Amino acid sequence: MNHTFKAPLAQLTRLAQPLVRYWRASVWRQGWDLWLTHLRACLPEHWQHRLLGYQPEVLCPWPLIGPQPVLVAGARLVLLLPRSAVLVQHLELPLASARNLQTVVEYELDRLTPFEASQLYFVARREGRNGRFIRVRLVAILRDHLDALLKECATQGLHPSAVDIQDDANTRLHIDLLPASLRVIQQASGQGVKRFLLWLCAGLLISAMLLLLNQRHAVLAQMQTTVLAQRDEVAQLQKVRQQLANTRDAADYLIRRKAAQPPLAALLAELTGCLPADTWVEQLEINHGADISFTGQSAKASALIGRIKDCHSLKDARFEGVIQPDPHTGKDHFSIRAHIIQEASHAPFAD
Repeated sequence: MNHTFKAPLAQLTRLAQPLVRYWRASVWRQGWDLWLTHLRACLPEHWQHRLLGYQPEVLCPWPLIGPQPVLVAGARLVLLLPRSAVLVQHLELPLASARNLQTVVEYELDRLTPFEASQLYFVARREGRNGRFIRVRLVAILRDHLDALLKECATQGLHPSAVDIQDDANTRLHIDLLPASLRVIQQASGQGVKRFLLWLCAGLLISAMLLLLNQRHAVLAQMQTTVLAQRDEVAQLQKVRQQLANTRDAADYLIRRKAAQPPLAALLAELTGCLPADTWVEQLEINHGADISFTGQSAKASALIGRIKDCHSLKDARFEGVIQPDPHTGKDHFSIRAHIIQEASHAPFAD
């Protein structure tokens, strides 16, 4: 391993040791083991080992009498000692000691037992809580005695993977007094549980990611729907604004054009003044406020164009058709068209 990672890993291991010891001595660990036991019971035997890394146990009661147990492949041997071979005490310790229970009990062994800590193998397991104190079960055995038992087992070809205690009711305490230096690392079991937890965490992580992704897609779809609706509203609003602008421009144009046209009464008065007294108009028509055409009779129709030029509101006067004499009146019948001069509006119009 690279030296860069050794120091942080060692420091992390040291920091995790109190948590590991607390977990091993806690009631939660017992509940976890009980739950795994029930879970294993619900699974076929081949799935127990494959999924949970479970190893079947072969119990070997002490003293070794009769034929020795036969170990199957993958099984672990558990040496069961009688209750009389160990020292069991029930303690009440301050709640703060639960953080580092094994260290606290090891420090108090010479006071709690007639032996020193160096003379004992022990297990301190938390049993519960009583107010500001925790209930602890202390199980201890002399090192020399357990070493002798293990040595005798070895001479008979038995190598226990754990040392448990069987009480007077023939039930196990589910502890392990085997020295740490002699414990076989149950990689299959440990890795099996770790693998199960790893797959469980990975599944939960993937589920959380999928849920988050689905939620983001839902939010994105909702946002897109909202944006499209707002876009349609904006387009409709722009259309209405354009219609209003066109209507306003048309109204302004009509207002300007109306303002630029001379009043009809003034136009007629001016036209009357420009025509001679021997001329009368039979028909008059104004086309869109831009042109004026009128027909009538006059004694001197050919001179009318010159007379109309004196009208300041008209220009480009011209005959339409030919001048024809009227035998009944003795006058000339004419038809004239002229363009009305548009006057500039004195009031400005806003765009």
